[in-house]
Amino acid sequence: MENVGKNVFVTKYSELPVNLGKTVLVGEKSIALFKLSTGKVYAIENRCPHREGVLAEGMISGEYVFCPMHNWKIGIVDGVVQAPDEGCVSTFPVKIQNDDIFIVIDDLDNPSIKNPDRCVYNESFNK
Repeated sequence: MENVGKNVFVTKYSELPVNLGKTVLVGEKSIALFKLSTGKVYAIENRCPHREGVLAEGMISGEYVFCPMHNWKIGIVDGVVQAPDEGCVSTFPVKIQNDDIFIVIDDLDNPSIKNPDRCVYNESFNK
């Protein structure tokens, strides 16, 4: 996958806790950032599609986050809500350079970023 879009610095890799979410703001967009036990970092929209629970506050299990409001299981890699629940959240490519973490944003004004109507897998440019 070609790295297109704007690289927006969000935090230091060394400062990101393992298996805990961190909320970062890109413009007015709230994004949940996760560093998994594998060391890979992923970024997803920071709201559950059910009742807009803050996903950065959810419990991590493998490559999933559980919404803290009603326990919906959401894939951190692809943004897909697991059955029997339905829905998805936007995912954002992540780029790591040295100790800096960037989220790759194509267009903050794009309606699909603010109100996703489908899930799109975005490869992360991890270590």
